[in-house]
Amino acid sequence: MLMSPMPVTMRKGLMVVLSSPSGAGKSTIARRLLAEEAGFTLSVSATTRAPRPGDVDGKDYFFVDHEEFKRLVSTDALLEHAEVFGNCYGTPRQPVEEALAAGRDVLFDVDWKGSQQLGQSDLNAALVTIFLLPPSIAELERRLHSRAQDSEEVIRGRMAKSLDEISHWAEYQYVLINDDLEFCYSQVRTIINAERQRRERQPALQHHVATLNSEFGARFGGK
Repeated sequence: MLMSPMPVTMRKGLMVVLSSPSGAGKSTIARRLLAEEAGFTLSVSATTRAPRPGDVDGKDYFFVDHEEFKRLVSTDALLEHAEVFGNCYGTPRQPVEEALAAGRDVLFDVDWKGSQQLGQSDLNAALVTIFLLPPSIAELERRLHSRAQDSEEVIRGRMAKSLDEISHWAEYQYVLINDDLEFCYSQVRTIINAERQRRERQPALQHHVATLNSEFGARFGGK
């Protein structure tokens, strides 16, 4: 007797971390991934900072007070969290779990500390970490100046922070040098597509192989 056909292909979703020092191209590549890759969603953080003009609760951030944030931490409702300049930020667990279960990929905009915490979570099997390096420090500084968004003081601060961020490059699964944006973007997409095809992320394959064995037995006999 033939087994039923394989159900609609359902793979497990990915947690994709994209990190880099400021100016190395992370934001540009992240925006393109979200716009061009089907099934991608951006992880929305919970924060204790006050909403800014134009912020939408549940879209830009989940805005909570300090007591609620403490409760989320104590109940393991956050996959990672950190305090930055007196405000707390963290990744709610439930939306990520729901996305992964539905076969959707989640993009995380976190630094090496957040990446470490995600790697220590019980969802680490879904984790894919990518770090972007600049081709040179001079080019990194040039890119920060070319954006014309920050003062010289802010740029100096970003450059100083870059040294610490780059020192953690070896903690990532994939490391790319972004000396050509289009090529780097294509490399990121290649990594993601390959990770999507890994056997352990495609539970329907087991059913398909069982169906093939059943069909073989029906056509040619055997045990």
